[in-house]
Amino acid sequence: MLITAAVGVAVNLIMGFLLNQSGHLHSHSHGPPAAAPSSAHGHSHGHGPQQSHGSLAVRAAFIHALGDLLQSIGVLVAAYIVRFKPEYKIADPICTYIFSVLVLFTTVRIIRDAGIIVLEGVPRHLDVTRIKEDLLKLEDVHSVDDLNVWALTTDKTAAVVHLQLIPSSATKWEEVQSKARLILVKTYGIYRCTVQLQCYRQTSPNRCTNCQISTA
Repeated sequence: MLITAAVGVAVNLIMGFLLNQSGHLHSHSHGPPAAAPSSAHGHSHGHGPQQSHGSLAVRAAFIHALGDLLQSIGVLVAAYIVRFKPEYKIADPICTYIFSVLVLFTTVRIIRDAGIIVLEGVPRHLDVTRIKEDLLKLEDVHSVDDLNVWALTTDKTAAVVHLQLIPSSATKWEEVQSKARLILVKTYGIYRCTVQLQCYRQTSPNRCTNCQISTA
């Protein structure tokens, strides 16, 4: 058992090293696509660089190898204890349970990241409130009506935003659109973004018929 555990530790160390190098190379193998030009209807799509987190499959394989490594270390520790202290055979199942719990904790992040992608959730490294605040700081923006951000993959994020412009800035929509897309793409690394613009129009509150009659 001692020799088998030692061989398992060595093999899993090699596998973990190779998978870690593979994930690192994969995360730097794709350059950012060119940004798309603005359209002529207050609506634009942009592509930009994205903070890379590596392939989820490679990360999962690396975590699996790491889990096997921890299990092998557990077996190795138990084998040493049993070899020199045969009366402590209980060390074998104890080490197995302890290192199994450690393996369980190493998979939590992978499950969480996969869930965010499947459920189209907001990536953990992005703060929607902060993005909205930065968009509101643009000179000609009156309000941010809608902002949706969701994960496409571990290293690609999409966003759709609807901005209300100050009425006097209606002719500057292309400039505002470009600045908004620059914030999303360059500052927050959004891979695909859509910016919709509309002039703000203040509407008078609706008054019911009974109120109009009573005030007449």
